[in-house]
Amino acid sequence: MHDVATLAGVSIKTVSRAINGEPRVAPATVAKVERAVAALGFERNDLARSLRPGHRTHTLGVIVEDLDNPFFPALIEGVDLVAQEHGYLMINASTHAESERERKLVTALLRRRVDGLMLVPSPSSDHRYIAHADGRVPIVFIDRPGRHMQADSVVVDNAGGARQAVAHLLARGHRRIAFVGDGGSVESAKARLASYRRAMASGAGELDDALIAACYGLLRDGEAAHGDAAVRALLKLPKSRRPSAVLTASSPATIGALHALRGREDAVALVGFDDLEIGELMGITVVRTNPLELGKVAAELLLERIDGRTDRPQHVVVKTELVPRGSGEVAP
Repeated sequence: MHDVATLAGVSIKTVSRAINGEPRVAPATVAKVERAVAALGFERNDLARSLRPGHRTHTLGVIVEDLDNPFFPALIEGVDLVAQEHGYLMINASTHAESERERKLVTALLRRRVDGLMLVPSPSSDHRYIAHADGRVPIVFIDRPGRHMQADSVVVDNAGGARQAVAHLLARGHRRIAFVGDGGSVESAKARLASYRRAMASGAGELDDALIAACYGLLRDGEAAHGDAAVRALLKLPKSRRPSAVLTASSPATIGALHALRGREDAVALVGFDDLEIGELMGITVVRTNPLELGKVAAELLLERIDGRTDRPQHVVVKTELVPRGSGEVAP
């Protein structure tokens, strides 16, 4: 900047004002500064500028759980569409559902002075550490609320989606409907399981814990292999207790169920939570959750906070849609 000032014959302060578009600089002076900038190949150091107190970096941090799960890349795409529209850059990372990794990633992004954070929280995290690190940075939790921290959250209608799926299967005559999903520590999975139980109890279904207990402990990290093992275990039950339909509570569980059901002579109905790229091609009935919309809503809410919105934290629920394609319409 000193070299630009010398070549243009003005002060360093005038160069700063001209580069930043301040109105008190004469057009002729701005032109001289621009010619000097072009001649010297000067580039503004945005990182240095971001170190000023109160200065925006126009970057957003997005931390999700697992990029192998197609739900999260779609969510990130939704965030990125809104970020680009408003002139923001996006930095994204994944926690692998590990609370310590989450803490390190959040701390790293705060040190890089992002203007706001969007976070899919790890199951066991206590998010008071974020407020202690830098309570001034707005945060929006996605897919599940944070723990021990008041902040905006944008989630899927987990209860409504599970209720839709059970009602759909009951309407087609199924009474023994299994639930395959990690019902242990993740809030979204717990909500889906609780809604499944309520829908079965209030409808005409046979609520049998054996159709749920066979799934616990098998879906560690949401891997498809554990979904495969869970469904195979269910289908080994005595014929009178065997499920005629399966509700899978995540896309990895759905993929696992497809492996387990492949080639069987006795058809088993299947409804999956979250859509799959091959869902339409393979005729898989799903509860579509629209992660793209989830990301867009979260990003818009975060940008409002960055721009000064100060009302109470919002809890936004994005509706689901049941999409019948064949697998969920199989008769018992």
